[in-house]
Amino acid sequence: MVTFLPSRPGRLADVPSFARTIGGAESNVACALAAAGHTVRWVSRVGADGFGDHLVDAVAAYGVDTSGVRRDPDRPTGIYFRTATDRATDAHEVAYYRAGSAASAMSPGNMPNEDLWSGRVLHVSGITAALSDDCLALMRELTRRGPGRPPVSFDVNHRPGLWRDGSGAGVLLELARGADLVFVGEDEAAEAWDLHGADAIRAALPEPETLVVKRGSAGATLYTREAPTATDRDPVSSVPAPHPATVPSVPALRIDTVTSVPALRVDVVAPVGAGDAFAAGFLSATLRGLPAAARLRHGHLMAAAALTVPGDLAAPPSRAHADRLADLDADAWGTLRLGPGWTAATEQEVRTP
Repeated sequence: MVTFLPSRPGRLADVPSFARTIGGAESNVACALAAAGHTVRWVSRVGADGFGDHLVDAVAAYGVDTSGVRRDPDRPTGIYFRTATDRATDAHEVAYYRAGSAASAMSPGNMPNEDLWSGRVLHVSGITAALSDDCLALMRELTRRGPGRPPVSFDVNHRPGLWRDGSGAGVLLELARGADLVFVGEDEAAEAWDLHGADAIRAALPEPETLVVKRGSAGATLYTREAPTATDRDPVSSVPAPHPATVPSVPALRIDTVTSVPALRVDVVAPVGAGDAFAAGFLSATLRGLPAAARLRHGHLMAAAALTVPGDLAAPPSRAHADRLADLDADAWGTLRLGPGWTAATEQEVRTP
């Protein structure tokens, strides 16, 4: 969507002017990944209007391939306005104008697999599922496991206001179970599913190979599921092995590796866009084959970049800079305090006690 950011704090009724920028969960992730040096394609639908022109041009300016974006001559590009306050507070206001938008008309029939299945990973969001019945059908199609489908990354992004009929919690749980990598906030899991704590969330979501539970200022916990080695199985048995044809078709025993990394201290400018940025940082490190703790740290660093700018998107630190910070020992990581402009600073400049 095209996003309008307020020129000053206050109610929408009192803000005199807004600055135009871009926003949207999936496009935010796409732009951040491209800015971090990855090859990224954004697939969507926008109107054949000026806002659609601006949106496609702005996303492409980050280095994102927009050839999979279709223009809809009959529906407008979605827009929204928001206040400058924290989304978690009662004072935060968002005015969405995307009912009947081009994006809300996405469906399995007009979103070809050659676009959607062209990458190493497909990233989607629970917000899309709430836009229309067609969008929900598309999301169910994309999260249905089958041959040829790339690994699916799914950010739950529970937005209660988008689910007027109250079906959101069940739908989002269904979609998450079909994904390979899931991002979910501890707070939204409590609100949507009445699940409290990372372990309870994992118990309710056993299917994804990878689960990231974002725990706010406490950090993030990563569950990675791997098939056990022979030594993990019962080493002693007096029962003869059955013939293969008689073995019931049951899932192989699988075990979790659990990794937690504390969050960074950040001088927040605007508390929006951090979740999408975290997903981009984690996906970037995953695509690079980095270990579990480094994936979480890169998520925290990318989130810190977004939190220290007014809009949803921020220039990420250089890869070398982010790698240096992600490689710090636990004590040094704990001394970091990041504020506006930190992404252009050196390691010594940001290591503030």
